[in-house]
Amino acid sequence: MCAYPWQPLRIESLAAIKPTSGVSLLLSYKMSGGGSGGLKKILAVAVTKGVEEARARIFGHVLNPTGVKSSHKILRKKLFGEKVAQWYPHDISKDDPLIMADREKERLSKLSMLKRRGKGPPKKGQGRGAVKRNKAK
Repeated sequence: MCAYPWQPLRIESLAAIKPTSGVSLLLSYKMSGGGSGGLKKILAVAVTKGVEEARARIFGHVLNPTGVKSSHKILRKKLFGEKVAQWYPHDISKDDPLIMADREKERLSKLSMLKRRGKGPPKKGQGRGAVKRNKAK
């Protein structure tokens, strides 16, 4: 930019620089014709902003200069759904429908055996509740 720090900055030399947040701050200062803060303070702010941006890019941080709440902290955490899914054993009945068919056949054969012995489930409306209601009358 300038050879010596005491030389005034020219807008032509600054126009060649790609404006990032720090340099754009400096450009806006020069365009407005100065300010009450002083050039040294503006330069210090620009340098610290540039360093913060570089640090964020290098280390993969999210830059939040305004301090507004964001959900980045939550989104940065690892997902744990896969670990929860691994906790439960794999259900083989979903892989092979014949396994479920065998279980159903076994259940029906057991039910028919109980019915032959008279131990099967009662008909609809003739269970314990119906017996209790009839006794109360």
